Amino acid sequence: MSFKIIYNYDNQQNTYSLICFFRIRINKILNLRSVKNLYLCAVIHSKNKSMSDQTNFIEKEDVVVKFCGDSGDGMQLAGTLFSDAAALLGLDLATFPDYPAEIRAPHNTIAGVSGFQVHVGRKKIETSGDFVDILVAMNPASLKSNLKWTRPGATIIVDADLFDEATCKKAGYITNPLEDDSLEGYNLVKAPVTMLTRNALQPLGIDNKTADRTRNVFTLGIIYHIFSWKLDTTVNYFKTKFKKKPEMIEANKLVLETGYSYADTVETLGSSYHIAKAKMPAGRYRNITGNVATAWGFLAASERSGRPLFLGSYPITPATEILIELVKHKSLGAKVFQAEDEIAGICSAIGASYTGSLALTTTSGPGLSLKSEAIGLAVMTELPLVIVNVQRGGPSTGLPTKSEQSDLMQALFGRNGEAPVVVIAASTPADCFKYAYESAKIALEHMTPVILLTDGSLGNGSQLFRIPKVADLPSITPPLAEPNDKDYKPYKRDPETLVRKWAIPGTEGLRHRIGGLEKENGSGNVSTDPANHQIMTDLREAKIQKVSDFIPEQGIVGANKGDVLVVSWGGTRGTTEAAVEELQKQGKKISLAHFHHIMPLPKNTHEVLSGFKKIIVCELNSGQFVNYLRMKESDFKYTQYNKVMGLPFTVTELVAKFNEML
Repeated sequence: MSFKIIYNYDNQQNTYSLICFFRIRINKILNLRSVKNLYLCAVIHSKNKSMSDQTNFIEKEDVVVKFCGDSGDGMQLAGTLFSDAAALLGLDLATFPDYPAEIRAPHNTIAGVSGFQVHVGRKKIETSGDFVDILVAMNPASLKSNLKWTRPGATIIVDADLFDEATCKKAGYITNPLEDDSLEGYNLVKAPVTMLTRNALQPLGIDNKTADRTRNVFTLGIIYHIFSWKLDTTVNYFKTKFKKKPEMIEANKLVLETGYSYADTVETLGSSYHIAKAKMPAGRYRNITGNVATAWGFLAASERSGRPLFLGSYPITPATEILIELVKHKSLGAKVFQAEDEIAGICSAIGASYTGSLALTTTSGPGLSLKSEAIGLAVMTELPLVIVNVQRGGPSTGLPTKSEQSDLMQALFGRNGEAPVVVIAASTPADCFKYAYESAKIALEHMTPVILLTDGSLGNGSQLFRIPKVADLPSITPPLAEPNDKDYKPYKRDPETLVRKWAIPGTEGLRHRIGGLEKENGSGNVSTDPANHQIMTDLREAKIQKVSDFIPEQGIVGANKGDVLVVSWGGTRGTTEAAVEELQKQGKKISLAHFHHIMPLPKNTHEVLSGFKKIIVCELNSGQFVNYLRMKESDFKYTQYNKVMGLPFTVTELVAKFNEML
């Protein structure tokens, strides 16, 4: 039997708990996989002791933690609970879920590894982090697939019970990595997670199969100990999640506490990390995913514009959560229709737009292909519509759970005929709210379809979001036609914006024709006259270009002139901005122009590009935005840096590339 005493500091109560651990060894073999441990503790409170006298804390500015294991091991949940706890403690954060496309991939294979990466810190966090400081790897496959992203000297926590000959071989190991010294450069913690979890739940009469589902909670307890965080946030989650199953509340709480207590006995864990609260503007914050933020942006736009919200969609990875979120808000007037296919989804939305709704449809790349003909109908009828494309790897079914920026050309040109639409791209999970709102504003005020591009890493990733007041958001004023307007014509346009009036069905005196055939300028009658077709084609294009008068000018991170301008768009902002700022601190003459408005481009785009000797365009495709710039801004020579691996850029690789140019 061994005996250990520690002091546990309570930051809020300014107290210490004197915790006495009695470890009773049933088996004297020192290998933890062969040891059964029983922990008993007594707690005595003492006031006003010096924290530094008892615990060795290391101050950290930021830490990257990744939970990974087999699909079904609960790594996504563990990462989410950890990030929620960090948010409530006042830390800034960004997350990156990474999971397989198969619902149940082959057990213990690299193809089946599911991971969730969390970057927390006291500074502004814009990326999920390049390399991991703490890796939780539940099985050999998760260790093998994630070791390359783990920083030298990092802490690696594994479930030693799962590293047997069969599982190691299935993951592609020749020998057991826990025993062959291949992990010598890391702080390796070989925890008997499965055994200790089962033992902890035996007194509750819980079977091993059910107990194994809580192993993710055991590892969460270890991580909380490393950060010296309280368990309250996660325990409260269990109370809400399992309010009808009190036995599961007790089981998960017990496993969480067991993991926390186990971590205290492991000398290799070393010092605890301490991260001070992030300095952020006062307000109400929450940890939000990009898909939820997108849904909220549309709800706010509906309230601000006075137009009822309608979503017609078909479920598709990774966009489905927008549909799921909007279903929850029927009380706010949202109407959600889950259609039988992508075409029915967008056609129902066009019908809702015709009747006066803020109409939406959500999809990913393959679904956008199916919606292309109907988008052309919305262009011809000049009805407001927002199409959200949460991009994923392609072509065809491609990489359903991986992220790319490979649908830009499809968004710009993927329709028959001359069918221009506005194209906007969000850049972080939190600002999906802003650009969803802006997409709705432009669609409603300019009577046009708008394609909002996000991507898988934005939609599934999360970030701290400061919740705004709807009253503080920009006004939205749709161009509604007045009843009995004697001068009303369906395609009579505002001379400044070229926008036609929106005549809601049932408005007295405003009956008119509408449909997919070419319209006569002004009257809206069907016309096949060649000269009229030229006029209408030019007007539709000019209307989209005039949107540039109503969007912000392109900003620059850094000086307006210099040696290198980095150009990026969409979800690459966090890494490109971090890389540029790192080089700026070294005195390098480098700046960043990150684009959100793509069609039309901001009015000062040519001016922004003119101030630099070299321009490099970074994007997660084979060069779609750079080729678009070559079409629109042909006076400049562009270098491009592309990556098509289903993964985001790392700051490290971008810094190396930019240094080459400098």
